[in-house]
Amino acid sequence: MRSKSSSVFLTGLKYLESAMLSKELIAKLRHLEISTKKLVADMLAGQYHSVFKGSGMAFSEVRPYQPGDEIRIIDWNVTARMNEAFVKVFSEERELTVFMLVDLSSSLQFGSRVQSKAEVCAEITAQIAFSAIANGDRVGALLFTDCIEKLLIPKRGRKHVMRLISDLMSHKPQGTQTNLSMALAALSHAITRRSVVFIISDFLDQGFEDKLKVAAKKHDIIPVIIEDAFERDFPSVGLVSFEDSETGERLLVDTSSPAVREQFRLQREQLSHAREQIFKRLNMDSVLLSPGEANGLALQRFFRQRARRLRRAA
Repeated sequence: MRSKSSSVFLTGLKYLESAMLSKELIAKLRHLEISTKKLVADMLAGQYHSVFKGSGMAFSEVRPYQPGDEIRIIDWNVTARMNEAFVKVFSEERELTVFMLVDLSSSLQFGSRVQSKAEVCAEITAQIAFSAIANGDRVGALLFTDCIEKLLIPKRGRKHVMRLISDLMSHKPQGTQTNLSMALAALSHAITRRSVVFIISDFLDQGFEDKLKVAAKKHDIIPVIIEDAFERDFPSVGLVSFEDSETGERLLVDTSSPAVREQFRLQREQLSHAREQIFKRLNMDSVLLSPGEANGLALQRFFRQRARRLRRAA
């Protein structure tokens, strides 16, 4: 008998064959889907289920009143019919809306190892999306740069997720820079129901705290930071000509200079610290991922840590 997670991938492959996609993109999507399969199954073994709660409590059934039950949960209609007190029993709604704000700015094309940050972005988006639909949840996404690139309304189903991932991998961005404030403002208009929102970005932006604070009042927001190891630890490789992929600005840098490397390290530390302070003030769990590393496993560890924190807070 085929497992539920297996059927997700078989259906996805059928979708690829019928969609009007290039052979190169189909090959990339197939590789991504197959490589994601085991990680999705592992997440469904407990991590994904245990981390996220539904949007509220749904009526399940009634049962006879017992001493100690709250008066406010008495079902007066059933009580009147049965001439005996009955109370309503509620269960947690498991259906979720999982929404992803995915950064497509030019800086995501950078990668000093075998992967670019954009490839990590696609990989993590796929893992989250497949986990969500296998759990019966709805999945949507907003692709952004310094403009709104594409909006995919949350839906269930394997074909929808395959379309989401293919759109992410094939879309040619109109913008080059990152505008998180604009993306968060668009989120408020696009999604009215409380959702779990993953922001998948390298967060090379500033001034987004106010919009993030507003969005966090309504949604459960999880920042997923994509950062290359080169961006944290500047190597000594002599004179290097750098180009800012978002602004086009060019700069010649002597990377053999300890002073230059130290200045770069301090600037990155300040940026990272400021970002982490924002997440801390807003009580957000964030996860840091890097190209060339086992990011699926890192995401699983994050889920486990978050589940433990939520249990302690309960």
